[in-house]
Amino acid sequence: MVKKLKSISAKKSAPAAGLLDGQLAQSVKDSAQQIWLAGMGAYSKAQAEGGKVFENLIKEGLSLQKKTQGMAEEKISEVTGKMTAMAGTVTARAGQNWDKLEAIFEQRTAKAMSKLGVPTAKDVDALSKRVEELAAAVAKLAKAQGVTVKTTKAAPKAKAAPAKAAAKAPAKAPAKTPAKRAARKAAPKADAQA
Repeated sequence: MVKKLKSISAKKSAPAAGLLDGQLAQSVKDSAQQIWLAGMGAYSKAQAEGGKVFENLIKEGLSLQKKTQGMAEEKISEVTGKMTAMAGTVTARAGQNWDKLEAIFEQRTAKAMSKLGVPTAKDVDALSKRVEELAAAVAKLAKAQGVTVKTTKAAPKAKAAPAKAAAKAPAKAPAKTPAKRAARKAAPKADAQA
């Protein structure tokens, strides 16, 4: 602006330049005064509204923080739900595998016990029934012959033990049959006579 004013004043003649210089100086002073006042107004407005702008920025920051926290919590709950579902699935699979392993163990134990001659719960039940039948038959025969047989009250029927209990029972040597015992007793006597 100053260059423009200088170029205008240089073009005009010297007598008119004095008059114009006064007007030009006044116009420059007025312009400078207006610029100064505009700057002061802007500064004062910036001070007055600066606090408001700062508060608005704080409010916007808080709202953004709440939004991001909400989104983060939503994602965390989503991930937690997925992890819980996966943990449930893994637990179920582990339970199934454990059941399979237990069944295999029981089968192998039962097989080993049968090879060793350990009776199962079914065998014991069948034997108990047979003993009861034989005791009843002996009592019937004794009664028919008129012989009194001193009988003891039969023990109450034992409850069948679960297969697991039979599988866990310690291995026992198979019972010796009476024929084997008799053969062993007879062998030392035969050696003594010879």
